[in-house]
Amino acid sequence: MFTLNCNGRLLSADGPLVMGIINTTPDSFHHSSRKVTVNEIVQEAELMLNEGADILDIGGQSTRPGSTPVNADEETNRVINGIMAIRDRFPDAIISIDTWHSKVARVAVAAGASIINDISGGTLDNDMLDTVAFLNVPYVLMHMQGTPQTMQQSPTYSDVMTEVLDFFIQRTQAVANAGIKDIIIDPGFGFGKTIAHNFELLRNLAVFKIVGRPLLIGLSRKSTISKTLNISTEDSLNGTTVLNTVGLLNGADILRVHDVREAKEAVRLIGVYRQNS
Repeated sequence: MFTLNCNGRLLSADGPLVMGIINTTPDSFHHSSRKVTVNEIVQEAELMLNEGADILDIGGQSTRPGSTPVNADEETNRVINGIMAIRDRFPDAIISIDTWHSKVARVAVAAGASIINDISGGTLDNDMLDTVAFLNVPYVLMHMQGTPQTMQQSPTYSDVMTEVLDFFIQRTQAVANAGIKDIIIDPGFGFGKTIAHNFELLRNLAVFKIVGRPLLIGLSRKSTISKTLNISTEDSLNGTTVLNTVGLLNGADILRVHDVREAKEAVRLIGVYRQNS
């Protein structure tokens, strides 16, 4: 389906990939995902790799609605030792750094990360695109309306599909013009979207295929699930799997998840379903 040049290592995808989330923050919205010591980070990485994770996404900054941002130095302190420990223990692992700070991106790639996952699409740090181009690694370009502090206060669109698609058409060109070769797009479920917006994006996900880039979705345990079902974040695994399955049927290439085994099972079952249809 696609290939990614991950700092000189080729990640070839002949089917959808699963990206496992490792939050090195004390305030991530999903309590069970918080891994703040190096030992916890390595244990979580081992579990996810054993369950089949294709990519490990390490983040040192909570981006839940209303979260308080930390500076690049604090974010670096949260992720750097974990990245180095994973690289030492699992040298074949593909590691992504979830950051909007170019400084964090540079240090993380030097430590062993080989993908940059930026929720801001390069809009919160003017040096980010040039940094990614210099590092020559894949870039996850996400759509977000506002910032994590403001994005869910009153998200408004005249047409969410048209506006997000226009963003990708324009922004992927800007990213490519900066010299970035491997671009992954992410509609940014829950990042400046209502529940209705999220379902509309999911229902029409295949439209984003016209951008011609791998498509990542991050629906794992988000409030769209818990609020719709009136359940807790901790109880939203089944809902996550349902929406990930819909996403796979509508063209998702990468699932970003807290629960790797269940996502890999969804990928396998949809693969067999398609072979026999």
